[in-house]
Amino acid sequence: MTKLREDITISREVARRFLSLHHHLAPPRSLPSSPASVLSVVKRLGSLQFDPLQVTGRNHDLVLLARIKDYQREWTESHLYETRELFEAYNKGLSILPTSELPLYRITWDRARARHDHGSFNEHAPLVNELLERVRDHGPLTSSDVARREDIDWYWGPTNPVRAILEALAEAGVLALAKREGNRRIYDLTERLFDPALLERRPHPRDQFRHKLLSRYRAHGLLGTSGSGEVWLGTSPHHRDAYGLEGGLSGGALGRRELLAELVESKELHPVRVEGIRNPRYVLREERDLLARAEAEIASDGNGDAERGVALLAPLDPLVWDRDFLRQCYDFDYVWEVYVPAEKRRWGYYVLPILFGDQIVGRVEPRFERASATLRISGLWWEESFDPLGDERFVPALAEALDALGRFGGVKKITWPRTKSMGPISAALRERLTQLG
Repeated sequence: MTKLREDITISREVARRFLSLHHHLAPPRSLPSSPASVLSVVKRLGSLQFDPLQVTGRNHDLVLLARIKDYQREWTESHLYETRELFEAYNKGLSILPTSELPLYRITWDRARARHDHGSFNEHAPLVNELLERVRDHGPLTSSDVARREDIDWYWGPTNPVRAILEALAEAGVLALAKREGNRRIYDLTERLFDPALLERRPHPRDQFRHKLLSRYRAHGLLGTSGSGEVWLGTSPHHRDAYGLEGGLSGGALGRRELLAELVESKELHPVRVEGIRNPRYVLREERDLLARAEAEIASDGNGDAERGVALLAPLDPLVWDRDFLRQCYDFDYVWEVYVPAEKRRWGYYVLPILFGDQIVGRVEPRFERASATLRISGLWWEESFDPLGDERFVPALAEALDALGRFGGVKKITWPRTKSMGPISAALRERLTQLG
């Protein structure tokens, strides 16, 4: 292993190259067309955020599609619901995680169990007992299998209590997903789905919080200590340890700083400074060679991206988690506007950043229209410094990325915005896509 200098500063070019390498995006779709590649990505990144919106595929599907040749969503479904090598739990939002690390994420279940035991499980005890009895006696259960009851107030508003309690039991680790049919969740007892020995392991809460914090650095590759609260959700103890679960750590950001200091002290993370960015970032111990490789490639060819390809980045791809870092390192301002009122959107509902080599050069709004088997491109926007026709490699690379997306969605045609400014680029893309068949 290459010895990393104790005090190291890298250029923004090296940082971008390193992140492309870390994320299996140098070039995109370079991992083999195999179910095993899904596990390779999860092993590298540690955690993939799950979002059910399927405008052009769910978030984790788009993350994997950018990295794996001819990715198929059934591969991930198999790992989740057949071999159980992966499982769903809350980390940074609902996430797909390695089952081998399940004990290190138990704190999320334990927190939810304590909260619901003192709340919804107590308030709705008869329904809790009824649902658990049905699962024990009759096997996997979905909310539509049980007669609807009068709505109760839930996280997002009035909700069928059957659905709410099933979700709460899953949050608490009492139930887990046996499978999904679309967005229909089918639950079974957690003890039936996972190895009992794995479920019995209960690492100290401090070790679990440290692992959850490390998972954010694993996923991004070069995080600092700032960024939006969403990046750090669930990685530090509550300020008020109401249920005795927080392992004696300080609450909030102070607890997170304590854990980060431990990760640096144990050399699991190494501080790195990026020129022009004020605060230090952190690289994983096992990726020191990768950082040295990025430095060597930039020194060798000046930009490190001789094999330039295009990746369409998912809105919750770990590479774009830290929006401040995107602005500082990539000169790219990204807001996912899916929850922004239509009249206030600058770009569109489900817009994806376009990575070309090591640079983010624009954004695209694709949408599957399944009734007509069409991939509709609602918009394409370029950064001011980028000319899409100025680099002869770009159109072929973008066409390959769109072709991969279209094949993933099973579409028969791609349509483009009918605007004068789109004419030259859409014509060039159509010609290239025709050559790709």
